[in-house]
Amino acid sequence: MYRYLVGALALAPLSPAFAQTTDAAGTTSSDTDGEDTIVVTAARTQLPASALPLTIDVVDREALERQVLVSGSTVDAVSALLPSFSPTREKLSGAGESLRGRAPLYAINGIPQSTPVRDGSRDGYTIDPFFIDRVEVIYGSNALQGIGATGGVVNQVTVGAPLQDGVSFRTLSQVTLPDGFDGEGIGGKTGALVGYRAGPLDASFGATLEKRGAFFDGSGNRIGVDGTQGEIQDSDSWSVFGRLGYVLANGARFELVANRFELEGNANYVSVAGDRSANIPSTSERGATPGAPPSNTAELVSASLTDPDLAGGTFVLQGFYSRTSDVFGGGVFGTFQDPAIDPSRTLFDQSANRSRKLGAKVSYERALPGIEDLVLTAGFDALFDRTAQSLVQTDRVWVPQSDFRSLAPFLQGNLALADGVVRLAGGLRYENIELNVGDFTTLASYGSVDVAGGSPSFEDVLLNGGVIIEPIDGLRAYGSYAEGFTIADVGRILRGITQPGVDVDDFLSLEPVVSNNRELGLEWDRGALKASASYFWSSSDFGSLLVLRNDVFEVERQPIEIEGFEASLAWQTPLTGLSLSGGYAALEGQTDADGDGLVDEDLDGANISPDRVNLAADYTSGRFSARAQARMYLEREFNDASTATDFEGYTLLDAFISYRADFGEISLAAQNLTDEFYVTYDSDTVRVTDNSRFFSGRGRTFTLSLRSEF
Repeated sequence: MYRYLVGALALAPLSPAFAQTTDAAGTTSSDTDGEDTIVVTAARTQLPASALPLTIDVVDREALERQVLVSGSTVDAVSALLPSFSPTREKLSGAGESLRGRAPLYAINGIPQSTPVRDGSRDGYTIDPFFIDRVEVIYGSNALQGIGATGGVVNQVTVGAPLQDGVSFRTLSQVTLPDGFDGEGIGGKTGALVGYRAGPLDASFGATLEKRGAFFDGSGNRIGVDGTQGEIQDSDSWSVFGRLGYVLANGARFELVANRFELEGNANYVSVAGDRSANIPSTSERGATPGAPPSNTAELVSASLTDPDLAGGTFVLQGFYSRTSDVFGGGVFGTFQDPAIDPSRTLFDQSANRSRKLGAKVSYERALPGIEDLVLTAGFDALFDRTAQSLVQTDRVWVPQSDFRSLAPFLQGNLALADGVVRLAGGLRYENIELNVGDFTTLASYGSVDVAGGSPSFEDVLLNGGVIIEPIDGLRAYGSYAEGFTIADVGRILRGITQPGVDVDDFLSLEPVVSNNRELGLEWDRGALKASASYFWSSSDFGSLLVLRNDVFEVERQPIEIEGFEASLAWQTPLTGLSLSGGYAALEGQTDADGDGLVDEDLDGANISPDRVNLAADYTSGRFSARAQARMYLEREFNDASTATDFEGYTLLDAFISYRADFGEISLAAQNLTDEFYVTYDSDTVRVTDNSRFFSGRGRTFTLSLRSEF
């Protein structure tokens, strides 16, 4: 606990940022100086964020656009802005990235992007940020969006309807240059969005194209490529987006949204192993790689109907279809060897994870007649997911086709007492889950074990409740309890079965992970000062951990306990246009690794993030704006037998300047302004005996862009 108090006191004279929304400057607020009109769609209610016993951040479009110029992607932007979010791997895979020490659920307009049956960890790369209007982040375990949100929800809300009749355009042109302007590192992006509105009808259509060059670290060396999980560097991506809306005569709105995103590596480089003992990271050199290059393809179609005044309440109906294809890099891995195919044990292969989802969500919210201070929300969610993982070069099954079904009715209530000074919130969600797996045989490396299929199922009631107190304008305190759930990575469990006679119906490891989150929070938002602090702790009696075995991550079911503290301040200084902000997050997590009944083993780097401090200064004057920010990842020691897993920590400085000309906004962003050499958190704490996966982080990088709207 002392770590948390020390961190809070250290930030007291500074100016962090945290609470309910992130404005264009990158600071956060709850908008309590006036009527709070912020509605967080991911919370499944029309009530304002201040009426919910939750910690919520909303990153608006302008803040997101600027942060993406600095960091490159939506997930990198969210990670950079929010101290409780782990540092990213700076790779295509997001495995091990966490929010409050647990996995976040990525969503687009509330539609889950995560694959519960076999997690490909590509959830952060399913839509181009050019088409995102804002990002809503709900912290902590909850079941508001169904399965997967044990760490929180990261909901990407797509662009809405044009505000005025007629035709509108939004364009983006940018070029990215590494320090030293090495031609191999040059990248570029272009995008356009056309909007049209005529009375009740509106539409938007757009496309983006991005080409990324090689990445260089702070020492000027090429960063090693991850040929297995996939790369962001040396890749091309393109995306198309469409939205069609129509307002009906009664004020209801129908909307159709479609998106396709594809990112594929160019496979121009091969990895060169480093030397951990000498702190020499892996690099890359030009060379040909066998097989298909790693890629990520995501497609989404959704239709929604919203009626804001149906029998005095708000009705929302949404249906969606999505599919993803994750192709991973190949190799001559021991897991892929089969003497019946290649007795020389030099068999090359690679895997592909394919999933499709079909789902629907319906909800209705209104004040209870006769008790207008009580708002009730009732709804029902349905999700059908089919996932399989195959070895594409030899047409073998690694993870059998698995059909997942979730049916979930829910009820939420929010009661205002004493003219809104006190609010009570709570509800429940009934989850009915079934998984269907046919008979299958594991790979030869697992013993070619015959596994009997089955249809394991479970049902559970997930509860949440909380109280919010606002004794005076600007002061808000809350306490809450919420349960979230997910299932362990079923694909990893099934493919790793080595003992004969296993029946999927009786395989205990398929039991769900239920996380219990408790939180106490305090917020101040009045005048020039905004501040917040929250303490949370969560536990899972039967959690899910990634454990490295034989160069492959497998799943272990162990009890998990996590606690943490977050603090923030934001100050609008007396100097016109200048604001200072910052944030602090500290986490501790333990598990019972030896099964002795004591939760006393530190979670490793694959399962928890380092403590962190964020500082930022924003300045706006007329058409000119600028931002400087620092991200300080603090050192962390783990109580395991080896010191090789300890994290040394590092600090990154970023900067952004822009000028709004008549023809558009010209911006220059610099990532890692001081050209700091560092080893990424994942590389420093995971696979500590693998010299080929000892990756350094990206060095100083410049991005020049022109954004226009007309």
